[in-house]
Amino acid sequence: MSNRSAKIQRNTLETKITIEINLDGNGESHFDTGIPFLEHMLEQVARHGIIDLKINAKGDLHIDAHHTVEDIGITLGQAFHKALGDKKGICRYGHSYVPLDEALSRVVLDFSGRPGLEFHANFPRAKIGEFETNLFNEFFQGFVNHALLTLHIDNLRGQNSHHIAESIFKAFGRALRMAITPEPRMLNIIPSTKGSL
Repeated sequence: MSNRSAKIQRNTLETKITIEINLDGNGESHFDTGIPFLEHMLEQVARHGIIDLKINAKGDLHIDAHHTVEDIGITLGQAFHKALGDKKGICRYGHSYVPLDEALSRVVLDFSGRPGLEFHANFPRAKIGEFETNLFNEFFQGFVNHALLTLHIDNLRGQNSHHIAESIFKAFGRALRMAITPEPRMLNIIPSTKGSL
């Protein structure tokens, strides 16, 4: 398969973001976003997805984290879309269940070319440290809209908000890993009976 990497820059009046991604990396990551808990979650995606990921973001954090979190999701989605190219040879579908102590989450996804998000997680606390838990939905919505995939996220149980979030992002990373893995028997074939995704 060709080099599956991408670099995307997104500059608006609210944020300036640069993302570099290598889908065939070693799980290395580097972040400079000003949002420590989101960085902790994205580190899980890189490590468990075995994706090299570098994100630099400067946003209007003096207002709140909303614009920066959403725009990181958008830009990361654009990077995935570019790195996957025509999607020839990928498995396309991915799923994972991940526990973290009392928390258990399931992520199922399809690089279908059709954006769709089902996000079902109830966090006992509105904030994890300084991070507002309602921003997770904004991150994933931005991602699916621009990576053009269907994404189902379900937290099946959990009492600790940190555990719930981390189990979701670890499962997200592992599901991505499954979906983008090359299938040796279909290296020159788009995984769809329509012939395109």
